[in-house]
Amino acid sequence: MPMPWLESASAILPIWMFRENGTPYEGDPRHALSRIVKRYKELGLTPVCAVELEFFLIDDSGKTLQVPTSPRSGKRRKAAEIMSIRALDAFDTFFTDLYDACEAMDIPADTAISESGLGQFEINLMHTDDALRAADDAWLFKMLLKGMARHHGFAASFMAKPYPEYSGNGLHTHFSVIDKDGVNVFDNGGPEGSELLKNAVAGCLAAMRDSTLLFAPHSNSYERLIPEAHAPTAICWAYENRTSALRIPSGSHKARRIEHRVAGGDVNPYLMLAGILGAALIGIEEKMTPPAPITGNAYSLELPQLCDTWQEAIDTFETSEFIAKIFPKELIRNFVMTKRQELRYMEDLTPEEKTEIYLDTV
Repeated sequence: MPMPWLESASAILPIWMFRENGTPYEGDPRHALSRIVKRYKELGLTPVCAVELEFFLIDDSGKTLQVPTSPRSGKRRKAAEIMSIRALDAFDTFFTDLYDACEAMDIPADTAISESGLGQFEINLMHTDDALRAADDAWLFKMLLKGMARHHGFAASFMAKPYPEYSGNGLHTHFSVIDKDGVNVFDNGGPEGSELLKNAVAGCLAAMRDSTLLFAPHSNSYERLIPEAHAPTAICWAYENRTSALRIPSGSHKARRIEHRVAGGDVNPYLMLAGILGAALIGIEEKMTPPAPITGNAYSLELPQLCDTWQEAIDTFETSEFIAKIFPKELIRNFVMTKRQELRYMEDLTPEEKTEIYLDTV
């Protein structure tokens, strides 16, 4: 497919990995997600997914990070404006080019909003009953956005927490499950959702702490996971509550779904979706029962928590029996080795050096 952010006509060919005998390479994250989708199909089920990607537009040309000057006015905004049309208008030429590029790459970009950080925005991708396509779209969108921003003279970053004073970037996942007739099995005709929805919730909750490394894979990820900063830290679920890790949105019962709110913008979409959908599937297969949904502010309640540190998340992921039900041994081994190596090298860097690395790479 085309690479619209480059000056010269160029194309990218996404691939996944197989051994020479034609069998899938089990260390490939896309194959890990494919295995989960096949397990759903064996039950006559198909997950339907959509992701919301938050990101910052950043001028990183100086010694400190700041919001870029508006191509429209030439001025630099001084404060964040959540849900502001004006903030979007300030970067109209950039977003116009971005949406044109999404069309050229067949990435189903939907609505854009301004978020709670200075220069922070969110773009939603349309839902699909092809989880592999959802992950492909998220991966390609991240590549496109970063490239298109550089084409316009600034940076776009999915770094979990580029600014200490602002909320970080999340990558929220909405998902439901349909049967062979296309019927949403999470829908029971009412606001509470079906027993299968609650089974899926229970599976996601049971796997959540062990899955912390999937949702927070880098050193900077743990700066986002702090109380009262729009990122969930407690393992819980609720109806229409954005302080909980899992939210059951209101609205038409036909669209009953789960919003998984833990992941940062810096994740690998294939691993994240495999982890979420795999945990939900185990909850369905084992008919797991969740605790009661919470009410009120999750940050102020006594609840089980995600892993506090990167080191703890790596160790927990490596030894988890639940994770071993979702991912093959080779992928677990490779991911843990990669993260231990990254942790070791990051310990020798200054905060400024870490930011410089993560700003473009994640």
